[in-house]
Amino acid sequence: MATKSKPSDTKVPVLKGQDAEDAVLDYMKRMNRPFGAVDVSANLKGAVPKTATQKILLSLAEKGFVVQKTYGKTTFFVANQANLEDVPPGKLASLESGFKALEEENKQSLAQIKSKQAVNLTYPQNSPSIKATPTDVELASQINEVTAAVRPPSIQHLDSPLQIPAPINRPFRNFKIQKLNARLDPLRSGAPLVSPEDLALLDTDWSKSRNEWLRRRKIFNNFWALVSDALPPQEAKSLAEDLGIEFDTAEHLNLERGPLCAPPSRNSVLGKRRR
Repeated sequence: MATKSKPSDTKVPVLKGQDAEDAVLDYMKRMNRPFGAVDVSANLKGAVPKTATQKILLSLAEKGFVVQKTYGKTTFFVANQANLEDVPPGKLASLESGFKALEEENKQSLAQIKSKQAVNLTYPQNSPSIKATPTDVELASQINEVTAAVRPPSIQHLDSPLQIPAPINRPFRNFKIQKLNARLDPLRSGAPLVSPEDLALLDTDWSKSRNEWLRRRKIFNNFWALVSDALPPQEAKSLAEDLGIEFDTAEHLNLERGPLCAPPSRNSVLGKRRR
């Protein structure tokens, strides 16, 4: 079976004589940049052959329409700047007015950016990380929940109902008391909340997750060092804010130095260290 021939591209009609010269001159004026004869012919899609383009450019150079310059064995041509139309005074004034307006707008935008940066530095509570911080009421409630969950049964005062501090003594007080006291019932009866097997499993999961986190943090620190080393400190800080990067705070660093994150010794068990 005979293969079908691919349809040929539409051929550009070849120009000759004055039409070819006008096409080359019009292209040189529109582009207003240096070209060689080969480039002009190629950019005209072959409408003027290379040999004819070279002859036309030399002819235009003799007539003063273009200027030629030879570099080594290559000759470049560019439209004669003396023949180009000057910008009318009215249009030039309009361009200058537009430029000044844009420049003033840029100054105002820059002032607004600096003002917002100053507000963020002065009032850090506007930052997303501060907004995500729990309120005093929420924090007190969370502390009570955690304390109730980890107190050992040997503490005698657990036999009395749990009292909620005054700051969170609100309409939901009774519900919170019932919920937290229900979590204390197993401790009062002496039943262990977590078995040794579960603790060992938690230790394993903790070590695995922490090692993965340390690995990822190291990768990020190395990558961020490559990116930020070439930037001034202020630009690096702005880039981090734009990307939403939140670095470790003093609380994170203190937690890293604490016993919870300390590496286990050979003679100790990670679970015992944390308990």
